[in-house]
Amino acid sequence: MKILVVDDSAVMRRIVASSAALLGADCTGAGDGAQAIAQLESDPAGFQLVCLDWNMPVMGGLEFLYTLRNDPRWKDLPVLMITTEGSRDSIIAALKAGATGYLTKPFNQQDLQSKMIDCLGLGA
Repeated sequence: MKILVVDDSAVMRRIVASSAALLGADCTGAGDGAQAIAQLESDPAGFQLVCLDWNMPVMGGLEFLYTLRNDPRWKDLPVLMITTEGSRDSIIAALKAGATGYLTKPFNQQDLQSKMIDCLGLGA
């Protein structure tokens, strides 16, 4: 399983990748939505999940999510938003835009793994 981790923080990308590795996933990182689109373009069917931050330079998470959902290649690719944006309005906006799941920072490893499993449809 391959996961694309999109966050402008290299530390956060490493934290998410470490948790994903415990689930047997390989991770590729991107520092913003534009880089993430380039990663997807280079391997259109290669990712099973995107873990996505909201606030990033160049192309933010919500704009990336709209772009992803409007492309037939990735309209069904699960997306887990992982962000500090914890307001009810933000959560609703992300889910309406097509996020599969939502997790607010800070989080613990167990919650992150549980959300990943849910988004991938691997839960019991």
